[in-house]
Amino acid sequence: MNPAQASAEQRALPARLAGLYAVTPEEPETRVLVRKVRMALAGGARAVQYRSKSADAVLRREQGAELLSLCRAARVPLIVNDDLDLAQSLGADGVHLGRDDAPIADARARLGPGRILGASCYNRLELALAARGAGADYVAFGSAFASNTKPGAARASLSLYRDAKARVGCPVVAIGGITLENARILIEAGADALAVISALFDAPDIERRAREFATTFSDHELEKRTAV
Repeated sequence: MNPAQASAEQRALPARLAGLYAVTPEEPETRVLVRKVRMALAGGARAVQYRSKSADAVLRREQGAELLSLCRAARVPLIVNDDLDLAQSLGADGVHLGRDDAPIADARARLGPGRILGASCYNRLELALAARGAGADYVAFGSAFASNTKPGAARASLSLYRDAKARVGCPVVAIGGITLENARILIEAGADALAVISALFDAPDIERRAREFATTFSDHELEKRTAV
């Protein structure tokens, strides 16, 4: 895909991050990873983050390219975790950065205005306010609950999601230990999107589980409208 085509596709993507945000598991087999993500998209995932801490550069590029093609067809953004160079070389829809990655302002300058930039803010509202001021499009807090992926991660309170929703002025993402059983609590607290790994991709039926998460969002929105 050439840059002009990528830009055209980018303009067709959702402007606001909301709903189920599928974060990929560690999977060395590209074919298996693509199959899993395809099922998540079929079930209603609204964004995909390619996250791999174990693959080498060649495999990361191969997997990222395959996932980008898949997400383009589904008209869902692909966001790359932690690797701004990979995101740019693929023409991905955005990048998600933590505190040990490139500064948000620098990443915004490199990405330009048309790509999605997300920031991990852990359990600190001041990091979210600073990230937003530097150009982040969304902020993520977590771990929301105990997480097997990051067992030592700081915990983000429900009140933090409420405060961020009121003060930061961009979509708020919850991550860490999220299951179908506790998803509603986070949505009610103000999370616009839920970033899910294990509870989605370890499910025996990934498409069904994605649909169940999507239904949790739609049910909440319906209740809000009928309550007015």
